[in-house]
Amino acid sequence: MAEEKKEKTRAELLKEKLLIKKESGAKKLSAEEIEKADEFCKGYMSFLDKAKTEREAVKAAVEAAKQRGFTEYDCTKTYKAGDRFYVNNRGKALMLCVIGRNGTKNGVRLGIAHIDSPRLDLKPNPLYESNDLAMFKTHYYGGIKKYQWPTVPLALHGVAAMKDGTVRDVYIGDDESEPCFVVSDLLPHLAVEQMSKVMTKAFDGEMLNVLIGSRPFRDDDESESVKLNIMNILYEKYGFTEEDFVSADLAMVPAGKAREVGFDRSMIGAYGHDDKVCAYPAIMAAFDTELPESTIISVLTDREEIGSDGATGMKSTYMADLIADLAEADGEKLRHVMARSTCLSADVNAAFDPTYASAFEANNSCFINNGAVITKYTGSGGKYSTSDATAEYMAKIRKLLDDKNVLWQTGELGKVDGGGGGTIAKFVANLNADVVDLGVPVLSMHAPFEIVSKIDVYETYRALYEFYAAE
Repeated sequence: MAEEKKEKTRAELLKEKLLIKKESGAKKLSAEEIEKADEFCKGYMSFLDKAKTEREAVKAAVEAAKQRGFTEYDCTKTYKAGDRFYVNNRGKALMLCVIGRNGTKNGVRLGIAHIDSPRLDLKPNPLYESNDLAMFKTHYYGGIKKYQWPTVPLALHGVAAMKDGTVRDVYIGDDESEPCFVVSDLLPHLAVEQMSKVMTKAFDGEMLNVLIGSRPFRDDDESESVKLNIMNILYEKYGFTEEDFVSADLAMVPAGKAREVGFDRSMIGAYGHDDKVCAYPAIMAAFDTELPESTIISVLTDREEIGSDGATGMKSTYMADLIADLAEADGEKLRHVMARSTCLSADVNAAFDPTYASAFEANNSCFINNGAVITKYTGSGGKYSTSDATAEYMAKIRKLLDDKNVLWQTGELGKVDGGGGGTIAKFVANLNADVVDLGVPVLSMHAPFEIVSKIDVYETYRALYEFYAAE
């Protein structure tokens, strides 16, 4: 005889109606949905491996965009609904645009992620020799824990621009057949003084010197023969001299490919998740949007890690200039279009880490495997340096994600006075558009090896796609 179904108590019914159901997001998804997430992340891992710098991310995205029918923007051309184009800003920022049925009349829909990540930039005059070792001097870029970078295998990525106008790509250290580079550290036997210092003092910026060689140039007994040998190798391989470092964008980044993490392969470990883990979903959402109601633009911006200043950062006018062109073609004014525009600032948040639980407030943290995280505000202390999304816009995004069964959660960036950080959301809000942060929870953020959940990456893509496709 079948067991009779028990009626739910009033308390159980009220809990279902009134309280947030706390359950691992992975349990809410079917096996088929998890399989889709795993498949989506194969493409993401491939993108990560070839997009360690913003220039490489733009290059990879443009190549993929061309294959999907995007053409380079022509400001003299009139675009119609369904047209797809891209704007490449100096090879370091990119916009992917699909014209909507209503053009810009109801505003545009923006998905904005940054493609720069913390790294060790080479100084303008980086090469030197000391005690028969050749080294590169670096200037760290973005917020890093400096002690994490010594003894990590590094690769050299970037470009060197010559006086004759040629630009040479430089990539060395990621392939296992190539040499890598490293910042050395002091052995524990001699590090009593070093280890007695606070973390911020134990390793300062001028100690981030990268070891690049040790053998002298054999045909010369002069000083700096190791430096000469390294410069000769660089000249033979890339055709530039020491003076050409002055007009180069070169950086040391962690060597190696993205890896699956865990016995269950549920996570991805890699350099540069912040914020390429949101940039890739923004790229794919633009690719998969065919004829939206309103014009959509995926913006891959630069320099977020150092304040968004400069021609390729979000304080630049490049995004507003494009929207102004599109507005003018529709007989609209930029200020009216921006006031009706909406944005998902696709940026990461710090996932709750049980090892460092004291840094978080659990009720308002985001968790691995619980989907895309909506961050109403970032900033620090008393909500300084943030935009703080309106209640009305939060409600609209909640409804959209729930209606489309997108897995999502909310989160703050740690405890109120624990530190803080910002995103580009405030710069979009300053243009008078509605904006909220939505992205992927990250463990070990800003470390040389960060960790994300495959489910969260895929659900962030779904959130951006549904945002673009919404009526």
